[in-house]
Amino acid sequence: MSENPFGENCENNENNENSQNEQNMETMKDSENTDNANTESEANEEIENNEDIQEDKNDFEEKYNELNNKYIRLAADFDNFRKRTQSEKEELTKYAQGEILKKIISALDTFDRAREQLNDIEDCKTVKESYEVAYKQLLDLLSKAGLTEIDALGKEFNPNDHEAVTQILTDEYEPDTVAAVMQKGYKMADRVLRPAMVGVARAKE
Repeated sequence: MSENPFGENCENNENNENSQNEQNMETMKDSENTDNANTESEANEEIENNEDIQEDKNDFEEKYNELNNKYIRLAADFDNFRKRTQSEKEELTKYAQGEILKKIISALDTFDRAREQLNDIEDCKTVKESYEVAYKQLLDLLSKAGLTEIDALGKEFNPNDHEAVTQILTDEYEPDTVAAVMQKGYKMADRVLRPAMVGVARAKE
């Protein structure tokens, strides 16, 4: 009985085909495993990146809260300093005013004594002397407090120190100088408390 060569060839082809299929399946598995490994690696990398971002976020929030707390404390300290300074300023002003008023009171006492003496005194000279004493005492007290009289008569008109209320036709004073003082002006240091009310000289035509 003769062998069938076609049967042998078919069997060989089938074996080759099965072997190729197995290789293809292994290749696909290897590729799938590689893809899975890459996917897992990417997932792990993304997780690590997220963890780094979260850590940076936590550090930022911690530093922000620290700076914010410092700012709040600084603002509170400044507000307390401002209130304390304002309070001290008000107290200092009240104290200064009180000291001046206490000194002026003593001058008022002198005026009161001079007024009482007027009832029994007919001598004008004595009255004048009593008045001069009281007036001088008051001026001394105000001078010690820093009050000075603005020098005006005969001086060139200065709008910072003088307030012109009229013009006076005269040859006795140079034009634009103070020819008359209607009300004295006063300064405290370089600050004008009240300008002098004056009449300004104008040349006769």
